[in-house]
Amino acid sequence: MAPGLDDIDWTAPWLSPWRAQGEAVAHRVLAGVAQPDALNQAAVAPVCFVPQSELPAGMAYEKYIFDVGRVPTRDGLHDFFNGLVWHSFPLTKKRLNQLQATQIARTGIQPERGPARDGLTVFDENAALLQAPDALWQALVAKDWQRVFVDLRPLWVQARLVLFGHALMEKLVFPRKSITAHVYRVCSAGHALADMDAWLAHDLHADKLASKPFAHLPVLGVPGWWLGNEAPAFYDDVSVFRPPKTSGRVPSQFIPECP
Repeated sequence: MAPGLDDIDWTAPWLSPWRAQGEAVAHRVLAGVAQPDALNQAAVAPVCFVPQSELPAGMAYEKYIFDVGRVPTRDGLHDFFNGLVWHSFPLTKKRLNQLQATQIARTGIQPERGPARDGLTVFDENAALLQAPDALWQALVAKDWQRVFVDLRPLWVQARLVLFGHALMEKLVFPRKSITAHVYRVCSAGHALADMDAWLAHDLHADKLASKPFAHLPVLGVPGWWLGNEAPAFYDDVSVFRPPKTSGRVPSQFIPECP
């Protein structure tokens, strides 16, 4: 039995987009089905999930996936959520894998990943996808927490935040106030996951991700996501809602305009 799957609270608001499929897969694993097999039974991913032992010694994980279309999968929450993301964002995951494989082919496996591979890893592991009005996005980028969560709080009804990073979802199985996502702005016309997936697969490029075009968001601050954040004082905790390191103009690459 994969450890941790029985700790998932599928009623958590951040898991709403993942519940229908994820809960069914978790039930299979908890009933004794091997985790790779349980993920394969959903039969919606463009890859096959296999035990971690199938990864050849000395071969990069990303290159193996790119070469053979098989995802080495360990038991536990981390690879469980990774499998779910492959199911719901197949085009984006294939694009990320292509970009990762290209970087590995270009530079090899180095002690440090370099800006592009680092940006790809951050996105894959810890991204959250945000569709939101310009004012809300700009305040988030500026880390103007009072404006993001108090002054502009009514705008959150026009926003949608979807977790993408599987490590981020893993951490939120045991939620704590300090858990912070790297937020990527999505300008897809539709709110369906398939619409976001198609848009991201076209939008993601190594150079763009190397520039770290992310805003930081302590996710339990999202209205409706955590008991107690209705009180403005919730956001006064500067150890979590940290002020920007420097004041002044926000770099333009962090404020993409949506049509």
